[in-house]
Amino acid sequence: MRLLIIRHAIAVRRGTPGIPDDERPLTPKGEKRFRRCARGLARLVRRPDQVLTSPLPRAARTAELAAKAWGRGKPKADPALVSGSIRQMLAMLAGWPKDSTIAIVGHEPDLSALLGHLLGGATSERLTFRKGGAALVELPGTPAQGGRLVWYLRPRILRTLGRS
Repeated sequence: MRLLIIRHAIAVRRGTPGIPDDERPLTPKGEKRFRRCARGLARLVRRPDQVLTSPLPRAARTAELAAKAWGRGKPKADPALVSGSIRQMLAMLAGWPKDSTIAIVGHEPDLSALLGHLLGGATSERLTFRKGGAALVELPGTPAQGGRLVWYLRPRILRTLGRS
């Protein structure tokens, strides 16, 4: 399996009056920047078999923008991507065929914890995702067995790739 891990784009700040944390949307700047990131992702990774997303609005909108760049249908929400549980995320991924490419869109620190786990690192050893950043991991066996990092890119690099 090829697993593309994407952190949601820039969202309204936590603690913004009148907007509960679970309902924070992307900012206009976040949408604009991630559209370019998504074009960069589409240049790097073939269209995924499925785009899975946290159901929270900031992740769901990021997933929609990514799916659009690939010419893919609507992303599928999965509560495992908002739970923070590595075990639940691994179980979610285990249901997909080994030859599939799956993109997931979620939150920090969950995504960096998942990436660290997949790469065999200790919990404290993490590659922290910036908003709109992504990583591609190849999983030759089951997700629980881990895999190898193909690339890990900051959003600025993805935006540069999306301009070309």
